[in-house]
Amino acid sequence: MAKEDERKQLFSYLEERFGIPERLFDDYLLFGRNKNWHLLRDVPQLVAASHLKVSKMGLRAFQKVGAFIKPTTRFIQVFGHAATKARLEIGEEQLQRLLVGQGLHMDLDLGKGYVILALSANRILGLGFFLDGKVRSQIPMKELRQCMLEELKAKSEE
Repeated sequence: MAKEDERKQLFSYLEERFGIPERLFDDYLLFGRNKNWHLLRDVPQLVAASHLKVSKMGLRAFQKVGAFIKPTTRFIQVFGHAATKARLEIGEEQLQRLLVGQGLHMDLDLGKGYVILALSANRILGLGFFLDGKVRSQIPMKELRQCMLEELKAKSEE
């Protein structure tokens, strides 16, 4: 299990950067190994499974990338709805630009670091990285393509 100071560092980062409250994770356990951390809901059934040999568990939540802690795409897709800061709603045209590997020029009042990318209030795509006035996608291409296909399909059904 992750040490309390690691837990505090990771969840306070989420609150400071994204406005995702630390208390949201009170019912979760955090496990760290190498440069990755996994999140697992703390439920009574874990005691019964504690004798099992486990190689992986829970949701991979964070990884250390250089000097930054990067939340994973899946983690942000699950918990990003709670973000009140560093969150950008982008449109279809901007999504298309990300899909071809272009950055988005933005005038944001943010320091260098990760931002949450969303198509709407309920549609969190994943993360971008903001540096020198430009947001670059950190979303795996497979995820971006799938999202774009879903958008095109939805438009054709209208």
